[in-house]
Amino acid sequence: MIQFDTRICELGEGAFWHPERKQFFWFDILNRRLLTSGRDWRFDRMVSAAAWIDADRLLIASETGLLTLDLETGAIADLIAVEADRPDTRSNDGRADRQGGFWFGTMGKRAETGAGSIYRFYRGQVTRLFADISIPNAICFAPDGRLAYFADTALALVWAQPLDADGWPVGERRIFLDLNAEGLNPDGAVTDSEGGIWIAKWGAGAVMRYLPDGSRAQEIAVGGQHASCPAFGGADLGDLLVTTAREGIRAPDQHQGLPWLVRPGVKGLAEPGVILK
Repeated sequence: MIQFDTRICELGEGAFWHPERKQFFWFDILNRRLLTSGRDWRFDRMVSAAAWIDADRLLIASETGLLTLDLETGAIADLIAVEADRPDTRSNDGRADRQGGFWFGTMGKRAETGAGSIYRFYRGQVTRLFADISIPNAICFAPDGRLAYFADTALALVWAQPLDADGWPVGERRIFLDLNAEGLNPDGAVTDSEGGIWIAKWGAGAVMRYLPDGSRAQEIAVGGQHASCPAFGGADLGDLLVTTAREGIRAPDQHQGLPWLVRPGVKGLAEPGVILK
C-alpha cells in the first residue's frame, strides 16, 4: 500500500481510470473538485462520478444533473438536468456500463431516508431505474455486462440486477450481500477481470473482494478509515486506487482523505466509455 497523492479530500469518491489518457481521476464531492495527478478542476456545484467520452471529454454527474468537461480547455457544458429542482439532493456514486451507458445515484444532502434514486444515461436520455434509495453506492458491472451491482449503504445491502443485451434491467433484483450482521457499510465498488467485486467499506479502512457467489475472498487495508471507492488502473490494470474521506472524523490524522494504491494480485477491466447519442 502506498499513498498515491498528498491532497486531502473531505469526501473522496468516484475513482476511475481513463484508458486513453492513462490517468486515475477522482472527486472530492464536498469541495466540488475533480482531481488527477498534478491537476484539479473546480466546479460551482457538487460533482461525484464520471465516465470518459473520448480522450479529452468526461461525462460528469453533479447535484443538478449531467454535464460534460473538456479536460484540455476546462470548458463545462450542462447536458441534462436531473433533480435540478431539488436543492436538497446531490449526486453520489456512478460508473459506466459495458453497453456505453452511465449509471449514477442521487441522495439527500443529509442522507435522508429514501430521498435518492439510481438513474441510467443511455444515448442521450436519462431513465430512473430505482427509487427510494438512501445512499446509492457500489454501482459496477459484471465482465459480460449482463449483471449490475448496486448498494444502499444505509441498509448495508448490495443487490445484483440482471441486464438485457442493451444494459437495461430485466427481471427482479436479488440481494447479493447483506452486511448487517458484520456491521459493514458498502460504499463504492468495481469488478475485476475474473468477475470478483471489490467493495470499499466506509468506516472499516478496507476494500474487500467478493466472488460471484457472494463469498468473501480477500481484504486489503488502506490508510484512511473511510474507504469510499476503488478503481483498477495502471499499465497492466493491476493497480487498485482506493479513495478515502475525512468527513465525520473528529481528529483526523494525515492519512485521512487521501487516495491509496495497492496491488491486489488480480487485474481489472478497462473502464468502458460512454456514448452520448
